[in-house]
Amino acid sequence: MGTKPRDDLTYSEPIATGGISISAAPDEVYRLVSDPVAMAECTEELRKARWIRGATEARVGNWFAGSNRNGVRRWVTHAEIVEAEPGHRFAYRVRTPFFVPISRWEYEIDPDGDGSRLTVTNWLRVPAWFIPIAIFITGEPDRAATNRANIGITLQRVKARLEGREWHREPRV
Repeated sequence: MGTKPRDDLTYSEPIATGGISISAAPDEVYRLVSDPVAMAECTEELRKARWIRGATEARVGNWFAGSNRNGVRRWVTHAEIVEAEPGHRFAYRVRTPFFVPISRWEYEIDPDGDGSRLTVTNWLRVPAWFIPIAIFITGEPDRAATNRANIGITLQRVKARLEGREWHREPRV
């Protein structure tokens, strides 16, 4: 639990955001979105996650590694959890394994009738000199549009999973 001060974070305005109402309690939504291993089943580019540096759960200061994929392109990221408020908010900042900042992801959960409203927001933190390299690695020249589309897909999958409906990730070539 807890939060790292926002003053310690470097980010500008969000590049992508999306929200959805889910028929599940805020604590249930939080359990899923704060578990990167489980969330990798719902996301578009993140294909696999594992806890690193001795972490086993979502706590401020804990780290996880992500194996990402876009078609034939593959890359690895490391993420540090910066906010972990059960039932309310989960956030992490992403960097390359060689310490270049990439982004910040935030999952905000609010009560919504008998369920929850989940809002996902993404900030780009990539230094200007790294953008051409990031485009080469990921194959995505328009990161904002890609992340907006991916957030929409992820939210639909999270909703389906939490509401007990079947869904399958479409293979990406």
